[in-house]
Amino acid sequence: MSALYTRRATENALVNDQLRRDVDSMVDQVRTDPSRLPGTSILEAWTFSQRTSYKIPLAWQKLPTGVHDISETSPDGKATHYKLAVRRSDDILGFIRYDASREELTSRRINAILLLSVVLFTILSFAIGASSASRVISPVLELAQRLRGAHSEKNEPLAPSFADDEVGELATALDSYATRLTQLTERDKAFNADVSHELRTPLTIISSTAELMLGAPELTPKSRERLLRIRRAVSQCTELTETLLLLSRSERAPPDNGVLTNVTQVARQVVEIHRETLSNKPVEMLLIEDAQPDVFMPATVLSVALNNLIGNACRYTQTGTITVRITADGVRVEDSGPGLSVPPEQLFARGVRGVETGKGAGLGLAIVKRLCDLYGWQVSLASREEGGTVAELLYSDRDRARTSRY
Repeated sequence: MSALYTRRATENALVNDQLRRDVDSMVDQVRTDPSRLPGTSILEAWTFSQRTSYKIPLAWQKLPTGVHDISETSPDGKATHYKLAVRRSDDILGFIRYDASREELTSRRINAILLLSVVLFTILSFAIGASSASRVISPVLELAQRLRGAHSEKNEPLAPSFADDEVGELATALDSYATRLTQLTERDKAFNADVSHELRTPLTIISSTAELMLGAPELTPKSRERLLRIRRAVSQCTELTETLLLLSRSERAPPDNGVLTNVTQVARQVVEIHRETLSNKPVEMLLIEDAQPDVFMPATVLSVALNNLIGNACRYTQTGTITVRITADGVRVEDSGPGLSVPPEQLFARGVRGVETGKGAGLGLAIVKRLCDLYGWQVSLASREEGGTVAELLYSDRDRARTSRY
């Protein structure tokens, strides 16, 4: 619409200007020579007979009948452009010249105005679009900012802060979702507290009873050995309960009184426990201590992780050697068992076992992986070239940094 209006307005202005000039020129001609017929500068016409054809301009003499576009230089040195209509007959030659400079001027003006219109409308469209987008996006940005700044301790509803529109509907849905999550979290916390209380109570009773029985003077060596096994099993259950509760809350727990845990001491205890399970197998368990590292991790968590890695080696190794090596960077467990039957990355999923023996639920390595993710450690499994499996537990940089300060 803008282009059409611009073209019509420009053409009308140019036509009106040309008509005013022509009528002024015509009046001046009549005043100068009343006998001369009035004419217009837009269209000029000439007719020639065969006798007067020599008067035809040289550039026109060979033009055939039709309309021709001609560009030439006038005597005063100016470039001119015009259209020339030619009609040739046996006795009359007719020429009509139309000045096309006005048409070119119209085209240039229209192009300039259209270019300016495009620029102005682009700027206007950008301004309107930016303003509209700002009004539309600002509530969404405010909602995102409120969500980023939301804390579980201060769970204020979002919907009252927004209008009753699409963003308000989204805020209402988020409030409902947050309420359901809060209720679910509270139920989980209550369940964890109940489980912790209900499991720790019988474990404490068993442990205290075993301690009392171990103090009896008439206890036989075989009974004492069995009571010691019961006490170690109770200790394992207590450690596992605390670790699983940490996993259920997905939070790190520092060691008691900020004391670092000695990896070698924990590994010795775990190795001694599992040596008993190898009493009926021709398997030798070796503990190699290349270092005495301390790490910032609860002893219970480290014990559960090593229990699963060493326990898997004991479970699947029927003959040969199991080597537990303590280094400054981690713990390495190598066995001479059957190796891995599935890709290592799949073994840390729940319910996946490395060897299809029908034993175990396939949860031990999944627990180890979750503990490592929680504390920033790395755990890996691989098959040995000479047969068997190697499991490696590497400390995090944060734990090593804290250890170096101590």
